[in-house]
Amino acid sequence: MSAIIPETFEEWRYCIEHDCGIVLTPEFISTRLTILRKPQHEETQRFVRYYGEAHRQRIIHWFEHALNDTQSARTTLSIS
Repeated sequence: MSAIIPETFEEWRYCIEHDCGIVLTPEFISTRLTILRKPQHEETQRFVRYYGEAHRQRIIHWFEHALNDTQSARTTLSIS
């Protein structure tokens, strides 16, 4: 099991994919980014109350990184 609150992208990704069993599809990532990018969204406000604004920004960055990874993987597969 990984750290309770991941501190690196790799820890976060492991936590999401292995500990939580969530597949980081482009659709899932886009949905999460849409919510987390809206400061007035109820779920975003709850996230910030629990984890802080700095962690919200870090999570947004990690979701963007994961989205880029999935898009790169799809491009590589389509070229092959």
